[in-house]
Amino acid sequence: MGLQRYRPELDQEHKMDKGMSMLSSIPCFFPFYIRIFGRLEKQVMGYEKNMTGYVMDYTTHLRKAVEIGKQAKFKVPAKSFQHVLVTGLGGSGIGGTIVSQLVQNEMKIPMLVNNDYGLPAYVGKDSLVIVSSYSGNTEETLSSMEIALASGAEVACITAGGRVLEIAKEKGLNYIQIPTGIPPRGSFGVNSPQLFYVLKQYGLIDGSFEKEILAAADMIDKDEEQMKSHASSMAEQIKDSIPVIYSDAAYNGVSIRLRQQVNENAKMLCWHHVFPEMNHNELVGWAGGDKRFAVILMRTEGDHMRTQLRMNLSKAIFKKHTDTVVEMHAKGDTLIERSYYLVHLGDWLSVILADLKGVDAIEVDVIDFLKGELSKH
Repeated sequence: MGLQRYRPELDQEHKMDKGMSMLSSIPCFFPFYIRIFGRLEKQVMGYEKNMTGYVMDYTTHLRKAVEIGKQAKFKVPAKSFQHVLVTGLGGSGIGGTIVSQLVQNEMKIPMLVNNDYGLPAYVGKDSLVIVSSYSGNTEETLSSMEIALASGAEVACITAGGRVLEIAKEKGLNYIQIPTGIPPRGSFGVNSPQLFYVLKQYGLIDGSFEKEILAAADMIDKDEEQMKSHASSMAEQIKDSIPVIYSDAAYNGVSIRLRQQVNENAKMLCWHHVFPEMNHNELVGWAGGDKRFAVILMRTEGDHMRTQLRMNLSKAIFKKHTDTVVEMHAKGDTLIERSYYLVHLGDWLSVILADLKGVDAIEVDVIDFLKGELSKH
């Protein structure tokens, strides 16, 4: 299928950083920088990246993330927090959604996610706000960061550069800097684990996640060819359909990630819902379902027993309306291992779909156009 191997350098001496940082440090240049991203890569690095390469380097990113996170040293105030709020969008924001589910059985306070310009009224001096923006120039995130700082909240940042990094340094905020040169959605493996490290720095979780992330990387490496084969089989079945993704509620964030990857990489519309909630509304909507739709059931051994039964019964109902129902099965012993496994399997599905449909998985011209138009106002 023409899938190509690419091994990116993952350090701050990356040759591309000079060209990247020059542009990313000037917010008004950001839309322009995005538009020339592909050309800049070729000119500075002498090769062409593709999204398949970033998917192939997922486990490299996970291991690099652990190295980066271990080096983080925060100045932590002697205070307790009432909640944690992660603010971020797109490829930067989805990590907050997924990690908030992965830590909910350990954290004693709520971890919430914000994907907007503003912040809820409860954010204040008893809040820990984690600003997540890969570019550091996402306008919605910069807006919410400004509000968080004005509210007196404790603010920590995860970014590769841009204005977020500048503000963090100017104001002496705690931050973790990750490598530049990766499209935000391709940086999930190096980006999302930093949320665990921020929470650990503030004493909100222990360090057990680290072993689980590395175990997930080892398991994926061992299973890589099988994962690609499974993703290829699914892609062949759903390529001409509208995908409908369903999972256990515990994997809502992972389902959102898959939807976003199918949207951006394969340039396809799709939607998602979770069990058991979908059994109380959307299931009835399948009365209007037909063969245009393809169901993707995301399943794990950890799914609630009653949810597994609901999935089996619902699958029979789906098949009355569509011929295409495929399943994605997670591997792993823990929620973290299974989630990172499913994210990778879904990433493979999205880039193989792009290949089958003859579209450029890395291209997001319509988003670049929108940002360019927004920059005029």
